[in-house]
Amino acid sequence: MVSEPTIEPLIVVGVDGSDHSKEAVRWAVEQARLMGGRVHAVMAWEWNRNPFAIGMAEAQLAEQEAETAEEAARRKLADTVAAAVGASPGVPVFRRVEQGSPAQVLVDASKEAHLTVVGTRGYGGFKGALLGSVSQQVVQYSAGTVVVVRGSEDGGGA
Repeated sequence: MVSEPTIEPLIVVGVDGSDHSKEAVRWAVEQARLMGGRVHAVMAWEWNRNPFAIGMAEAQLAEQEAETAEEAARRKLADTVAAAVGASPGVPVFRRVEQGSPAQVLVDASKEAHLTVVGTRGYGGFKGALLGSVSQQVVQYSAGTVVVVRGSEDGGGA
């Protein structure tokens, strides 16, 4: 008798480097530990320079700047995950950096996830907001279950 392959539950967590996203990473890792799952820490980056708005001679420079922006996002993601859960979190944590709007990247990633985790707000949010715009869009358009983790100044926890 052939047994079905076991699929580890996948938890996608949105990361932007903020304290709220660090709380979300910690929560996602703990949940993955409890579920016997794995975590994909996802960071999106956007490049807003239009090559047609600049001279074609500058297009190569713009491409180099975009590569630099992507590398900066990779470093920020690695630093944020390390600050949140250390070097040995006890579950597999994979880091993904994708170009695009943060909300759309996370909504797309939610299609393969058992669970998507976001913080209440990131760097762009103002303190009076209950939920940041990216988190709100992920909650609204995600393909599955979303957990919003409150930051420590909000009372902490999911």
